[in-house]
Amino acid sequence: MEKIELKPACVFEQFAKINQIPRPSKHEEKIIEYLKEFGESHNLETVVDKTGNVIIRKPATAGLENRETIILQSHMDMVCDKLVDVEFDFHKDAIQTYIDGEWMKSKGTTLGADDGIGCAIELAILDRNDIEHGPIECVFTRDEETGLTGAHGMEAGFMTGKMLINLDSEDEGLIFVSCAGGQTTHATFDFKREAAPEGYFFLQLALKGLNGGHSGDDIDKKRANAIKILARFLYLEMEKLNGKVRLASFNSGKMHNAIPRDGHVVFAVRNSDKEQVRADWNIFASEVEDEFHVTEKEMQFFMESTDATDVIEASVAERIIMALQAVDNGPLTTCQDEAIAWMVETSSNVASVATAENQIDIVASQRSNVMSNLENMTNTVKAAFQLAGAKVSVSDKYPAWKMRANSALTDLAVKSYEKLFGKEPLVKGIHAGLECGLFSEKYPELDMVSFGPTLRNVHTPQEALLIPTVEMVWDHLLEILRNVPQKA
Repeated sequence: MEKIELKPACVFEQFAKINQIPRPSKHEEKIIEYLKEFGESHNLETVVDKTGNVIIRKPATAGLENRETIILQSHMDMVCDKLVDVEFDFHKDAIQTYIDGEWMKSKGTTLGADDGIGCAIELAILDRNDIEHGPIECVFTRDEETGLTGAHGMEAGFMTGKMLINLDSEDEGLIFVSCAGGQTTHATFDFKREAAPEGYFFLQLALKGLNGGHSGDDIDKKRANAIKILARFLYLEMEKLNGKVRLASFNSGKMHNAIPRDGHVVFAVRNSDKEQVRADWNIFASEVEDEFHVTEKEMQFFMESTDATDVIEASVAERIIMALQAVDNGPLTTCQDEAIAWMVETSSNVASVATAENQIDIVASQRSNVMSNLENMTNTVKAAFQLAGAKVSVSDKYPAWKMRANSALTDLAVKSYEKLFGKEPLVKGIHAGLECGLFSEKYPELDMVSFGPTLRNVHTPQEALLIPTVEMVWDHLLEILRNVPQKA
């Protein structure tokens, strides 16, 4: 499939323009300016709030002025991740896309379809004058991926519509009506460095090629977590060698909302133990490969000698390794309601470990559709780190979005889908954070749904957009816009 055949062309043209603009989370200045100029150049009311959210209002087409105002909403930022051997600056460089069969992908980086494709759909609607619709408010929020900053900072009254369609979901044919809440746990270990004892040999472990993925939506897919695997080996060797393992550094993961795909560790063992450790690593690698033989077919294990360096004081290093072994990771429980008993209710993801000269920082994120169990899961993670002597803080809390009874918008979305495609869409919740949860607190009367085209491997360099589903979502959205009910 050639790029000139991408349909709807108007959406992919906007997506191509968006991908020329750097928009890392917390660095959205260029895309904010682009959106502002876009709205103003089309003579549309355009407002940027103090947080950096952008709203562009488009009046109704002739004859539909009495319809309810509908809000279309996407987030403007993107997760920035790349393959380790790819040179790319997310603050300067344009995303390089290519077509692989029916999929759009990017060259060694995240694609940015989460949620650039949602933004592109909104801009295409604003750009065209041949679409039937009532009053529309197109909302673009900032920094969704690393703290929901835009949704947190949005003041009541910024949006005026009574119905909202969030375009940040990743499975065409699914209409989401609820989502998980979440928060992030930060653990910090302070330490002194010291020279390794005489007679110690330094090794570097590396693990790469894992799938990674979204720490909510992919948490139940039996994907390996690079941090947990590396910590697992260190713990085994520490036990086997009676603590004669000296840790120098541990680095893995980049983002709180992604399952870590790769990582490396520098450590030292006694000269007399090095060959045994090499043999243990080979056996361990074989066992882990077998454990994940279905989901992680490309994982790669490496061990090599490396230069001697100062090590973390032994007592702290031991506690760090024990904490990483002990801390909960993955699904905790599934939903109790029979209709959604298959769905993860509560989970945690050990997301990143970063070593500085005298400090190791660890980030884990917790999610739940039940806020009391979110607190419980967070406290479970927090307690593991506290027992190990870390300084622990919790931040970036956001609420779950509860299903709305008798939702007129859900009913309209379902009927429109059935009319177009001759089949029922699935109406369900999602184990991921959507801004709808925060919107529901500030706008309690807002009727909301979320849908979007099919994406795979989001938050990773393997992110892919299923091209035919973009046209399906586009047609579905236009059908909804034509049939928005009249104002009460």
